[in-house]
Amino acid sequence: MIAESPDHEAEEPLTKEQAAAANSNPFLLLLLQPYQWIKMLSQQLNPTFILGVFLVYGLSQGFSGAYFRVVADYYWKDVQRVQPSVVQLYIGFYYIPWIMKPLWGLLTDVFPVVGYRRRPYFIAAGVIGGVSASVLAFTGALPAAAAVVCLVGVAAGMAIADVVIDACIAKNSIEASALASDLQSLCGFCSSVGALIGYSTSGLFVRQLGAQLALGLLAIPPASMIFLGFVISEVKTTRSNVSHQNKVVGKVRDAIDDMLKTVKCPRVWKPTSYMYLSLALSISTHEGQFYWYTDPKAGPAFSQEFVGLVYAIGALASIVGVLIYHKLLKDFPFRNILFFAQLLYGISGMLDVVFVLRWNLELGLPDYFFVVTEECVSRIVTRIRWMPMIILSTKLCPPGIEGTFFALLMCIDSLGFLSSKWAGGLVLKLLNVSRTNFQSLWLAILIRNILRLATLALIFLVPKTDPSDALVSKENMAEEALQLVPIKQEVEV
Repeated sequence: MIAESPDHEAEEPLTKEQAAAANSNPFLLLLLQPYQWIKMLSQQLNPTFILGVFLVYGLSQGFSGAYFRVVADYYWKDVQRVQPSVVQLYIGFYYIPWIMKPLWGLLTDVFPVVGYRRRPYFIAAGVIGGVSASVLAFTGALPAAAAVVCLVGVAAGMAIADVVIDACIAKNSIEASALASDLQSLCGFCSSVGALIGYSTSGLFVRQLGAQLALGLLAIPPASMIFLGFVISEVKTTRSNVSHQNKVVGKVRDAIDDMLKTVKCPRVWKPTSYMYLSLALSISTHEGQFYWYTDPKAGPAFSQEFVGLVYAIGALASIVGVLIYHKLLKDFPFRNILFFAQLLYGISGMLDVVFVLRWNLELGLPDYFFVVTEECVSRIVTRIRWMPMIILSTKLCPPGIEGTFFALLMCIDSLGFLSSKWAGGLVLKLLNVSRTNFQSLWLAILIRNILRLATLALIFLVPKTDPSDALVSKENMAEEALQLVPIKQEVEV
């Protein structure tokens, strides 16, 4: 429930019947509070916009993202029957649409279709995602390359819809600034609930339908994006398309110039480099571990339902990580919190080595208990490590181009994840980790953990400032720009 504020209009009071029922039943009162909160947001903003947040963050990102992760893994393993190192190469391509987010944002801002900037792109996202999922699920056996194209199409549908709804959120946050935090809370809530449902049901659908047909459910969220494109409220632009586009293109050029100047400043490129390297050097061994988890001979042979359940519990643990950071760690300097978070990240990764070598059984810890514990620890530490990176990214954005530069930083992070997947696939290949050979899997995980700890040597790239301090302003940017000018030029000036 939102805190009372003079900037908020009063929420509608409960009816007499609701108040009486709530007083007699505290649990009912607890259920009515979110309802009143969502009703207030719908009245203050627009019901179709709130519907859009639910559909994009809850269904397209939350549910689809979680469901996609589990079912796609089984598709590559059971249908395409490819090696885990190759799967990691394929998964790296999923990040390309997310790397291109600034391009999608530019298209929605500069090129309206029949006078609308958001509606047509929701429809386009739905068509791309829906067609890709349908072709993948219902056309029988596909070559691996065609399957990759379809899965990238599903990811592109998610990325485009994400960019469009974020533009709507930004607009509403500016127009109703008092509700900005409420909107972010709503987005986080929808995404978390959607992920829990996606993870919890993914294994069941894989068992009942098979991995390929189960992917067909990924056509439902894109269909909702098409529906959203027709119903979401948007004012049709009446400006001269040519003159307005010329002005916007000019602003884009200025923004690109400002971004290039910003990237050259040490207080920006140093932490940006650290964030990329910390993500890229933490090579991913996920597919090797997934194949081992589900192997009936070498591994613990977890069922599809249990794999989905483990991920669902991990999603809950991730929320716990957010709460821990928010309540206890948010005021620590960036360098301190990232140092200890990275240290814990490397140490906690050793639990995977213990599990793969089956030392947990020697300690009397069952596989089911140990993997849930390992997943919870990993998700909490990962979230505590990720939160300050996101906050640091917002602090690196110069005034005037905050949105564009933040999108650029998120692209760099996506590039780090892509590098992690491909580097991990290369390590699995070099160590001969395959569908049936897991003898060197522990070594791949050990290398991953050593690289995580080695990243601590780069912590000097992170500023010592507190999250409340300003890192980038016009004044300090100008000072650093002068420091980059050669001495001769300074004399001439």
